[in-house]
Amino acid sequence: MTHEISSESFRLSSRKNVQTRIEMADFSNSVDAAAIVNLLQHYASSIEGGGQPISSEVVAKLPGALAARSDTMFSLIAWDDATPIGLATCIEGFSTFAARPLINVHDLVVHSKHRGAGLAGKLLQRVSEIATQRGCCKVTLEVLEGNLPARKVYARCGFKNYVLDDSLGHAIFLQKLL
Repeated sequence: MTHEISSESFRLSSRKNVQTRIEMADFSNSVDAAAIVNLLQHYASSIEGGGQPISSEVVAKLPGALAARSDTMFSLIAWDDATPIGLATCIEGFSTFAARPLINVHDLVVHSKHRGAGLAGKLLQRVSEIATQRGCCKVTLEVLEGNLPARKVYARCGFKNYVLDDSLGHAIFLQKLL
């Protein structure tokens, strides 16, 4: 299954004459693969990403593992000239309640030097456009409760707590490490 997305250039709100573009990553392209790894390393090393770099073993196998799943995954890379400054890695899932696909934003990274200029919103807008093109019923993501800047961005982009019935509260994201 191939899904095309055109590149779009725009100016970030805090930068006057710099064109930024968002492009669909090619997981088998070494430049795109390096950009993904570098942005993920930047995020993983921050407190929001756990404060630890990704292991060299994972870094070595990540590009090939992503390429092997390109039928159900995609990444968008935001570029400032030849410098990668933002990333959205998404996984297609399926909603049994809607009998339609959904997109989960698994990674959303904006390099710390470029935060606050609207790039996360631009990435999420493009993800939503792709989800609409694919006939998805929704876009989902996870965020740490204490990551208030990210939560504000997500709220501005229309994301809300997942609630089926107010009496039961909102969904909680859990994990079991294997």
